[in-house]
Amino acid sequence: MEFNAKKENEANAVITATVKNETVKVNVDKIAKQAAKTMDIQGFRKGKVPVAIVKQRYGTKIVQDAEGEAIRDILDAALKELGIENSKLVGEPAITKFDKNENGDIDLEIKVSCQPDIDLGDYKALLPEIPAVEVTDEEVDKRLEELASQGAKLEKIKRKRMVKSGDHAVIDFEGFKDGVAFEGGKAEKHTLEIGSNSFIPGFEDQVIGMKYDEEKEINVKFPDEYQAKDLAGADVVFKVKLHEIQEKVAQEINDEFAKKMLPQEEDATVDTLKEKVKEQIKAEKLNKLYTEELKPAYLETLVEKLDFAVPASILEQEINNALNAKAREMKEEEVKELQENADKLKELTEEVTPEATNSVKATFIVDALAKAQNVNVTDEEVTQTLYYEAMMMGQDGQALIKQYQEAGYLPAIKMSMIEQKVITKLLDEKAAK
Repeated sequence: MEFNAKKENEANAVITATVKNETVKVNVDKIAKQAAKTMDIQGFRKGKVPVAIVKQRYGTKIVQDAEGEAIRDILDAALKELGIENSKLVGEPAITKFDKNENGDIDLEIKVSCQPDIDLGDYKALLPEIPAVEVTDEEVDKRLEELASQGAKLEKIKRKRMVKSGDHAVIDFEGFKDGVAFEGGKAEKHTLEIGSNSFIPGFEDQVIGMKYDEEKEINVKFPDEYQAKDLAGADVVFKVKLHEIQEKVAQEINDEFAKKMLPQEEDATVDTLKEKVKEQIKAEKLNKLYTEELKPAYLETLVEKLDFAVPASILEQEINNALNAKAREMKEEEVKELQENADKLKELTEEVTPEATNSVKATFIVDALAKAQNVNVTDEEVTQTLYYEAMMMGQDGQALIKQYQEAGYLPAIKMSMIEQKVITKLLDEKAAK
């Protein structure tokens, strides 16, 4: 077995070899003999099929398998010579040349990519400065008012007045199209929040100003895209009667409210609640600061400072992703020009390559940071996070996970979670000093 294996850089290598026709023939005989022992062909006893019959029936497939076995042998020997373990390979080895000559010999070229060894150096020294996060009394009071409002109860107003925006109007209504009542257009004692835009556009605006026990006809037009086709775009009349007006009465912010909000705190007071709310707001501000400013700045610094080669196969994928993203933003004629003009495609490729390179570098830097900090995210954590987020959006968690799995998004989501986890840990450690 003769081959030449050469490292182009720490992350990429190229292997050249010639697979001799004799080697392939030996492999063909071996594979055919093994198949003959287990193959079941009509007219022959199992295990007694002649090798010549096996070759005759499955010749093309056996030759392909024989060539594949020869290539694997070369690849295994070359990787051993290069000192590259299979666990360090990134992506699949790419056969970039496969030329068969008249003698049946195959001139072969294989390109392999592997994980680069990254010297992080004093990576903690490159962490950005963390500014002090302040929370004002006004912010705490506003959050307390929001909490009290969330638990507010609807109560009938004590003084009779006209409906205004923000009120909850208790109404009867019935809708008519061309003088005929339509299905689903009637309700009694329905509570409608004015200004919520939950009814047909224009309906709530015309309820404003109504008085107790007032009856009124409201003219509106259904949206053109309304789901019921017989009502889509139709002009209708609603007969409306106002029974009463309700408004939200927020809970009083006192020690009783604090105990309700902090059931785990036996002697909770308003001051206790204020302190908890202050901590929560500070954590939210810090998380926003980390996510939107410090984390991107830190990664950008590491990408700039750390010099290492990136796996060509991964870079190629990232460049293709960037090109596809650009193409989706282009007009049809621009895409056609790219397909027909090699210079244009080359120009665009050169344009997206620096950013794609930085993106790939950032991915491997995050991986190196996670190993250095002993940070990991399990597959279970990924699915739990997706399931929770789906529930918060009122979606089916299992369906969302399946959708992401089929689209191949889970590895990217996992890497994003690792990135968030490891850099947050580093920033927290710096902030604690």
